[in-house]
Amino acid sequence: MEWIECTLPWSGDADELCTALAELGVGGMSVENEADFKDFLENNHQYWDYVDEELEQSFAGKSQVKFWLADDEEGRAVLAAVTAAGYTVTTSLIHDEDWENNWKEFYKPLPIGEKLIVVPEWEEAELDGRIALRLDPGLIFGTGSHATTRMCLEALEHMAAPGKRLLDLGCGSGILAIGGLLLGCESAVGCDIDPKAPDVAESNAALNGIGPDRFRVYAGDVLSDDGMRKFLGEGYDIVTANIVSDVIIPLDGFVRRFMNEGGELVVSGIIEGRQDEVTAALEEAGFTITGSYCQEEWHCYTCK
Repeated sequence: MEWIECTLPWSGDADELCTALAELGVGGMSVENEADFKDFLENNHQYWDYVDEELEQSFAGKSQVKFWLADDEEGRAVLAAVTAAGYTVTTSLIHDEDWENNWKEFYKPLPIGEKLIVVPEWEEAELDGRIALRLDPGLIFGTGSHATTRMCLEALEHMAAPGKRLLDLGCGSGILAIGGLLLGCESAVGCDIDPKAPDVAESNAALNGIGPDRFRVYAGDVLSDDGMRKFLGEGYDIVTANIVSDVIIPLDGFVRRFMNEGGELVVSGIIEGRQDEVTAALEEAGFTITGSYCQEEWHCYTCK
């Protein structure tokens, strides 16, 4: 099916515009505004340390509403009503598969470290002795292409072993926990603030022949919810946290309660310039940094 993507520049009250468009028959709308984008970043900065420059540029000076209409008689009638009302609309045609699949062409098999190769669910790859980690991340973070994920998986190569239990905080697609299981860990638990994460991560585990007897994922916020911390339990041999510095720093104060004696911690998602703050917090919490890695301005630490 084809869709008409409609872009309408605006100034003033977006709610009033959206209401007027709805009265003309327009359904779902997306408001794109530089001020709103900056406000969102400012009020949610605890979830990231870095925002891609191209993404910021894409919102520079922008003030517009987008909506989508079916490319059929009914959709074209709505578009005609919008333009007849005096609105200037720029249009382009989009196929269903453009939304669903275009991103997939940029996601290819990726060797990581010495043992793993991340293989998209829809791809085949020559393994050359590596272990295939099959993945369909959807809209959840964790494809293996980001430096922070690669460094964590490389660190897990030296930690994972039969009998070990792994806890992945901020598990996203489940890639780190699944990687640890494929590398030999006995079981893993994941936790993420995104409510979509459990379904995505457990589906990815199933792609690798890993069932709920070895891997379970929960949605929750370990920073603010002591009940979730108690629910996740203790006695883990490995804890991974590929998040951001503003989450890792407070996490350091209680992450030890999840770990058994001699357990190891892997933290990443630390942008250049924040590493001193993170290492100070780790050391203050009683951790000894056993490994330090840096790729593409991102840092990763292993600790005991």
